[in-house]
Amino acid sequence: MRAYTPKDNVQAKSYYNDRFYVAPQVPKEAVATDEVFAADLAAIAAKFEIKEAFIQVGQMVVYINASDIYGVLELMRDELSYTQLTEMSAIDWLAKDNTFEIFYQMLSMTKRKRIRIKYFIENGQAVDSVEKLFRSADWSEREMFDMFGIEANNHPFMKRILMPYDWQGHPLLKTYPLEGDEFAAWYEVDKIYGKEAREAIGPEIRDTARVDRYDSERFARLGYEVPKGTEITDDMPKTEQNYQEEGGVFMITKLDKKSSKIIDDPQR
Repeated sequence: MRAYTPKDNVQAKSYYNDRFYVAPQVPKEAVATDEVFAADLAAIAAKFEIKEAFIQVGQMVVYINASDIYGVLELMRDELSYTQLTEMSAIDWLAKDNTFEIFYQMLSMTKRKRIRIKYFIENGQAVDSVEKLFRSADWSEREMFDMFGIEANNHPFMKRILMPYDWQGHPLLKTYPLEGDEFAAWYEVDKIYGKEAREAIGPEIRDTARVDRYDSERFARLGYEVPKGTEITDDMPKTEQNYQEEGGVFMITKLDKKSSKIIDDPQR
């Protein structure tokens, strides 16, 4: 567990990295170097405009127009044997040029190949749902809406899927505060007790690195667990961890940390 350090004004900036960092690109190869990908790209290019295409980390990446996504995926499913949509989501480029990059990860089990279809949309622009082509897109499109705020036209149930329906903001936007904003800090207090209880209860503590040694449950003090309510001291002896309750379990050999052996060879 990393050490806790106070983080002042945490809502205004990231405290452990650059949230707008762009990772370096891995080398790209020409599509012509792979016969299967070359044939697949030619089939797509015969019916749709290709903006860019290349091979990267063993899979082909193809950029198309946003309006062509349904037709391209239908072609890939029905004619090119890419029958699985394994993943789809968005990449936030709002700070760069106010756009999102949408991607669809396609898999062909018969060809043992993967193709990633991509396109850009403007902030506030909706995408066309492909849920009727691939049922896996149902939850993926809802998650993209929930996390990025990107709606999918003609989706059968365009609602949040992870956050509550009345949540404000979209947590995977790079501008979203890392530990939530004021709404997030007070959401459960307001929902359960009402805003009038804010002063009595206080905001949620959303810092995952925070460890309170005076926590009455002592869940954070591994090896020094004590019963709830035990007085806090600075000279507590280390507690040997037992894997069963006192008295053990019928017909089961009682184990404790002293008798256990840690195997550090992952190949064993």
